[in-house]
Amino acid sequence: MAVKIRLNRMGAKKNPFYRVVVADSRAPRDGRFIEILGNYDPSQTPAAVNLDEEKVLKWMNNGAQPTDTVKNILSKQGILAKFAEAKKAKN
Repeated sequence: MAVKIRLNRMGAKKNPFYRVVVADSRAPRDGRFIEILGNYDPSQTPAAVNLDEEKVLKWMNNGAQPTDTVKNILSKQGILAKFAEAKKAKN
């Protein structure tokens, strides 16, 4: 089973905000998910991002792959660097 960390669209028409969720790659975008990791609101300036860093790192260590957009969000938050550092320290 391929697990992805991706965005789940919420909010009103033309006023979206997103949940960052862990979901099976075969599940629909706004359908079934495994766990909510945080949220992302691009309508605010700067974009508001609230993530549970501990959960994100746990899922990435278990093999969950972030989508391109989520990867950009994680790198801006510095979580991707922490993951790479932890992975490097294991070896």
